[in-house]
Formats: sequence, structure tokens, C-alpha cells
Amino acid sequence: MREASPVHRPYRDRALHVLIAPDKFKGTLTSRQAGEVISRAVRAVLPDAIIHTAEIADGGEGTLNIAVTAGGELKSSVVRGPTGALIEGRWVLRGQSAIIEVADASGLQLIHPTPATSLGASTFGTGQQIRHALDLGAREIVVAAGGSATTDGGSGAMRALGLRLATADGASLPLGGGYLEHLHSIDSSMLDRRLTDVTVRVAADVRNPLIGAASEFAAQKGATAPEIDVLEHGLKRWAILLRRHTGVDVAELPGMGAAGGFPAGLSAFVGATIERGFDVVASFIGLDAQLERADLVITGEGSLDRQSLQGKAPIALAGRARAAGKPVLAIGGRTILSDDELATAGILDTESLAGIAPNVEEAMAHAHEYLELAAARVLTRWLQRS
Repeated sequence: MREASPVHRPYRDRALHVLIAPDKFKGTLTSRQAGEVISRAVRAVLPDAIIHTAEIADGGEGTLNIAVTAGGELKSSVVRGPTGALIEGRWVLRGQSAIIEVADASGLQLIHPTPATSLGASTFGTGQQIRHALDLGAREIVVAAGGSATTDGGSGAMRALGLRLATADGASLPLGGGYLEHLHSIDSSMLDRRLTDVTVRVAADVRNPLIGAASEFAAQKGATAPEIDVLEHGLKRWAILLRRHTGVDVAELPGMGAAGGFPAGLSAFVGATIERGFDVVASFIGLDAQLERADLVITGEGSLDRQSLQGKAPIALAGRARAAGKPVLAIGGRTILSDDELATAGILDTESLAGIAPNVEEAMAHAHEYLELAAARVLTRWLQRS
């Protein structure tokens, strides 16, 4: 793009502090890449601005990268993928806290979703990652729930940690949510005892209960109507057996439906808590301190839509910024929220790549260029009005 002409800034006594904190633009730019592009635009418009950047996420994919940036050490280990193939899984150790993404070992990006995979996909590999973290002395386990290929209620993860599940004839229950409807008994005698000495936090951006999770999310994981019915029956059976074995009723608890019900097993057996994903990420990056010194916040993501209003990172960031009295500008790959919805969320103005490019395909193919142009435009408008 051509460099934007510098605009006279209204802050005469000092340089403007700009916090640039976008989420990923899915399929085109990571959070870090988007931040770098937006920074170039800000520098072109305001050469003397003091720019601060932060990666954000809603507690799903991208959380590991943020944890590394925040001082964590990236670890890897060979684990089972969602359909059983061995993969190299990644997680982060930050002090005595382990940060694990369900999407890394049990993610939708690891498979070609089909009706068969929707039934057989398992979180066993994520449980293996938890076990490896315990081996290295982790005292806190933070699991980012999102992007899973699974609808197994977290049963696979619990089995990797020693839980035994059996059918009515005493045979070991096959892995995958499609088999949970045949669950007859639970044996926790071999469950890893170290779990009683750790804190488990699940970061989730949805508040859906366990019952109904398959109906809501399984179609995107390859399920059609018959598989969804099987998976729903399985989650109900899992909830019944968990209550019978532990006394904990996970069926209708908010957030238990995240990542195909992943939190259910850990909640019943370990007392895992569910936290808003963005809040967990915000604690990693010290967001409140960053907002305190900022004069302006610029955020964005691939699509600013009504799903964003359900707690996605840019909207959550805007809410915090508004509470701190900071103006927020946003950029979307596309933006389909109304001005009133944006204002209610705390966003003063927005620009979209799709609104500048000739078409969506062009916007995605040249996301760097259009993002830089969009950032320059929305910043220039804000400065002219300030």
C-alpha cells in the first residue's frame, strides 16, 4: 500500500500510547502477524506514537503461542491424535503451570471430518499431555478448550489418566463419543493420584451445557443427524455414570459443553473450574497494566459478527478497555455487526478488509496489504474526530 500521510495528533503534550492487540485472522494471519501489520499502519499515520503490542485469544487456538510469549517454555511429546495416529503434541510449562490446548492433540485441524470421525474422535492425546505435565512437576493445569474434533465428554482424556470404562459385559469401552451410550461402569481405582494435588482450570469461550453440546457443535465435526443423536445419547449416559460414581452432576452446568464436553470428566473427578477463555489469556499478558498506560486500543479478528458478541477476544478486550476508559478501534476481515452493536460492545469505529478489497478472495489472498490499509483508514478517521 502507499504510505498514509501523517495526521496531526490531538495529544500535544506527549506521544500517543497505542496498544495493538488483535486476535488471529483465521486462515490468513496469526495474532502476532496481524499485530505487526497494524503496527506498520500506525507508524505511517503517527510516526511518533509509542506502540505496544499484545497477542490475544479467547482461550482456544493460539493460547500456546501467547503463553510462550509470556515466558513459558514450549514442550513436546508424542501422543495420540483424535483418531489414534501418533503425533507430536505441544504444550507449555510456565513456572509450575502447564498450558495445554485441546486443539493441539485433539483438534479438528488434524483430521478430515466425516461421520465416522465424529463418532470415533477422542481426547486421549490431551490426557496424555496432562500426564506428561504432571511428570514434569506441574501443580496447575490450564486447558484451553476449543477447536476440538471430539464429542467424547473428555472421557478419552480421563482414560489416558487412568480411568477405566467398561461395557455391560466387562469389556473395555472403545474410545470416542460414539461409544459412550454403551457405557456401563466406571473404575477410578487407577486414576492418576497426582490429580488430587493440582489445580485444573479450563478456559472456554462458550457457556453451553454438556447436554445439547452434540446438537450444537457436532455437525462441524463431521456428524450428520444420526451421529448427532448417538453422540447426544452418549453424553447423557456419561453424565449419568459420572453422577453415580462421583456425586457430581455435570449435565446442565454452564460451560461443560465446550470442546465436545471436554471439561465434564475433569470437573467430576478433579473439581476443574471453568473460566472465560479471554480472562485466562488476559492474565498471561498482564492486560490490565497494558490498558492502564494506553491512550488508544486497536484490535480485530477475521470476522466481527454475532458470534464475536458471545465472548470472542476482540469484544472481550473492548469491554475491558471501555471499563478502563480507553477508546477502541477494530478491524475485521469482514464486519457484519451494526454500529449500535459495535458501540454497545465498546468499539468506536471499525474497518473491514472485505469492504476495501474487490472481493473476499482478494482480501484473504492479500490480507497483509488490506489490513494495513484498513488500520490506517480507521485510525485516520478517529484522529480527525478527536
